[in-house]
Amino acid sequence: MPYEVVSAYTLVLGGGREDLEHAGPDTGVSRQGPEVSVHTTAEDAWRALDAGVRERCGMRPRPRRSIDPDAVVRLADAWRAADPVRRYWNVTAHRLPIMVPEFARTPAEVARTTFGTQNA
Repeated sequence: MPYEVVSAYTLVLGGGREDLEHAGPDTGVSRQGPEVSVHTTAEDAWRALDAGVRERCGMRPRPRRSIDPDAVVRLADAWRAADPVRRYWNVTAHRLPIMVPEFARTPAEVARTTFGTQNA
């Protein structure tokens, strides 16, 4: 079976022990411990990091517009600098091979791999 490669992005955002100690219905802290999420685009992963850090800091959400990864990194690094032992974040890109059955491929793709032609 042939393979196609897809991209995925994981975000790990850990707030540390203070999130667990201060969590509760009256504190406004809704997330406890590390958060792991998977995203289909890099922009979605950066947007999720921005939203997660802003939520943990009690900041307003960013307006819906294009995201600037450099600005998100500066915000996340400033958040982490307050407690670098307990706070951490990581955005990682992955290339995942996915098996594609022959019946899911177009006739041109099948002809190109079966007969070895490049102009199909």
